[in-house]
Amino acid sequence: MHPPASPDDYIDGVLKGDRRLLSKTITIIESALGGHKDMARTILDQLLPHTGKAVRLGITGVPGVGKSTFIESLGMALIHKGHKVAVLAVDPSSTRSGGSIMADKTRMEQLSVQADAFIRPSPSGGTLGGVARKTRETMLACEAAGFDVMIVETVGVGQSETAVASMVDFFLVLMLAGAGDELQGIKKGVLELADAIAITKADGDNVTKAKQAARAYASALHLLSPASSNWSPPVLTCSALSQDGVDDVWKTVLDHRERMQASGEFDIKRRGQALDWFQTLLDEGLRERFMRHPDIVKHLPRCQRAVARGETAPTIAASELLFFLDNPKAP
Repeated sequence: MHPPASPDDYIDGVLKGDRRLLSKTITIIESALGGHKDMARTILDQLLPHTGKAVRLGITGVPGVGKSTFIESLGMALIHKGHKVAVLAVDPSSTRSGGSIMADKTRMEQLSVQADAFIRPSPSGGTLGGVARKTRETMLACEAAGFDVMIVETVGVGQSETAVASMVDFFLVLMLAGAGDELQGIKKGVLELADAIAITKADGDNVTKAKQAARAYASALHLLSPASSNWSPPVLTCSALSQDGVDDVWKTVLDHRERMQASGEFDIKRRGQALDWFQTLLDEGLRERFMRHPDIVKHLPRCQRAVARGETAPTIAASELLFFLDNPKAP
């Protein structure tokens, strides 16, 4: 069979929950080809009215914390409750090919074969902190396909967390116990973003250490001003292997959602996310159009050579290019 040729084929396929067409749609969304960009805009415009009802959960954590194991455990529990779960795992990209170098489907063997689960490893494409440039659009496509729980897994604790927090309803930070310093060098900024912290691997001989770590993190959170007057981030313990505490994490997510909706903060945050998305698209579009302008294409190599040789200061060269469109007769 030939692949669908028109946006309508993709739109209809996604709305019917066709996983093959959903995957193809996401590939188009992630594509850098000009024709695909136009098609992606058309598709997303038609899918947008069918989105917005899913629970959007961002999950991050230090290396070795067991993000994939926890997500698989949570995903399986949610499927048993009747949910449809989509996992958008943002992979580090190869610096040469730009492709994914990790395989989340191999790390979530149980979840990946479930009919009500969809796992999409997306290359970060070299964007800040490893957040896939098209994660927002991919999330909307999955919501339109009927998935009611969206889980965005980030590469790890770092600058990417701010970007992820701007596109989800609930931001969960996973931490380890017994890894030396209980605060493990976690940045204050990440703690400020967290809607909850979960200490993982709280099983066997590690239960006591997990509880001690939970008290340490709870004390650290008390030193920070909560982002919302209606919610104080709790510190939980859980084990993906024994399932202990996994349901408590989900109940916390639902409790947070209920409180935010009751206070009106939920709608305010969603509107803010839409504005963030708009600003991101605007910034990317302006850069793209600027770099494609024939005069910029002509003069950019000259400016780069002058800066590399030390003949021109970077500030002067950048200023020349930035203001070139206002003064096309500039040398």
